[in-house]
This record gives sequence, C-alpha cells and structure tokens, in this order.
Amino acid sequence: MAEIFGLRLPIISAPMGMVAGGRLAAAVSRAGGLGLIGAGYEGAAWIEREFRHADGTGVGIGFITWDLAASPDRLEAALACRPTAVMLSFGDPSSFVGRIRDSGARLILQVQTLEAAERAAALEPDLIVAQGTEAGGHGGARALLPFLPAVVDRVSPIPVAAAGGISDGRGIVASFALGAAAVLIGTRFYAAEESLAATAAKARIVAGSGDATIRTRIFDIVRRLPWPKAFTGRVLRNAFTERWHGKEDELENELDRENLRYADAVQTGNFGTAAVWAGEGIDLISAVAPAQEIVERLVHETERTMARLWL
Repeated sequence: MAEIFGLRLPIISAPMGMVAGGRLAAAVSRAGGLGLIGAGYEGAAWIEREFRHADGTGVGIGFITWDLAASPDRLEAALACRPTAVMLSFGDPSSFVGRIRDSGARLILQVQTLEAAERAAALEPDLIVAQGTEAGGHGGARALLPFLPAVVDRVSPIPVAAAGGISDGRGIVASFALGAAAVLIGTRFYAAEESLAATAAKARIVAGSGDATIRTRIFDIVRRLPWPKAFTGRVLRNAFTERWHGKEDELENELDRENLRYADAVQTGNFGTAAVWAGEGIDLISAVAPAQEIVERLVHETERTMARLWL
C-alpha cells in the first residue's frame, strides 16, 4: 500500500456521496491516510469545487459506476483535477479503466461478491475493496468476516482493503489478521467535523446503535433512483422506514406524493423522514471530532490492540 499510494497509514476514508467533500478528504490525507471525495449524483461543477476545497492536498474520488455511465463528463472533470486515485463501485467498471490509467490516477475497485472480485482482478486494479454488508449506505449481502479472506485468497497478489462496520482499532487489527492491506472507513468519518453531513445527522450517528440500522430499498424508490435491487442501503431506522420498509409496492403507488415530501425533508433537515446512512459500527462512535483526531485515535487504538495481542 505504501509503495502504491504513498501513504504513511493504511487508512482510506470512504467516498460517501455528497458527505465526503474536499475538506474531509484533505484532512484524512494530511493525517497520513488517503481521503476520497464522494461524488454521489453531483455534477462536474460540484466535483471541481470539492477538489478546490482540498486545497492542493493529494486526494482521490469515488463514483457509483452505474450512475457514472450516464454522465461520463463527471469522470473527465475529476481527472482534470489530478486525483491520486479513482474508486468505482456498483457496476461494470471496464469501460472506465483505460481512461483512469491514462490519467495517472490509481484505480480502486469495490466488490461485494466473489464473482465481482474475480472480474475486478482481471482488470488489474491497484486495490480491491471487499465490502461487507455491515457497511453504511449501499452494499451487498456478504458479511465482512468470512468475505474478506475469501477475496484476499481469490485476487492475490492484488492488495485488498476491508470495508464494512470498521470504526476503531480493533476492527483494523481484525482486518489485517484476515489479510487486508488497508481499511476503508465510512461512517466514522461521517461524524467528522469536516464532513458535509448536516449537524443533526451527525448527532443521530453519535446517539445511534447498530441495532437501529436496517438495509432497505425504500430511500432509492422514493428518490426515483434506479439502483440495482442487489444493492440495498443501510440506514438508521426512522419514521419513514417504519412506515414503508417492507411495503415497497405500496410506496411505488404513493410515489408522487412521497417524493415531494421526502425532498422537503432533505431540504429542511427532517431526519425523521430523510435518510441517515450508517454502518453497524456506530456503537463505537461517541463524538463528532476533527478528521485528523479520528485518524490519530484509530492509529492509537490499533497500536494498543496489537500490543495487547502480542504481550
């Protein structure tokens, strides 16, 4: 990892869509890891702005692959900003690989199944991310503990990063023990001071529990986003999930009204309706903190855990 990405620390902040902006990514990179901007569904102007907010710090960017295919100009806008790396998730990345390589950026591919891992390995990326279902936001159906070593074995010698529910040094050490070369952490950085998430959403992360998360499609349905059904999203339960989870067909029938109501909730910060994407590791998040402090704490916890294991 150090040789490939030039990192002091094998910690990558996840490209959480519209949450991981340039300031968060830059803070993680300055702390010794690799920060990734999360493009989500935003356009070229937003991408260019967030790279400006990174203020010349070496950061990367992540895209939703199936969505990028509909507007590839966003990739060109990102590559013009000279990212350290480009991460692609959820879809066939093959049509973008050559352009990313030609730009000089490192290529990261995230996978949720062994079949996807094999396809990714054939494209010879610089890093493969094995994402467990514990992750916040969109993901697949495999738990990280058994999935990670299977991916490591299947794609060797390509290095693998672990993702999904990792919020402290114990999770990092466990990932290393299972063969990971790095970790990709999302929800812990959602609650960073520099993240673009609303203050009220960060407060829900701090107060929440992994028991209160659920994987669901209803937030994609209400936003009219054509996510493949294989990829559900992990969120904190709220009044909207209580009303509509398990009633997807009924939601489709009420979509015109609910779409407007949901858009208003997002605009006004009403998280009784709007989604707070969160992984199962939120039990280990006790406060909002600067990203550098989070990285330093993760390193300290990792070192302490390693010392305890090898006494």
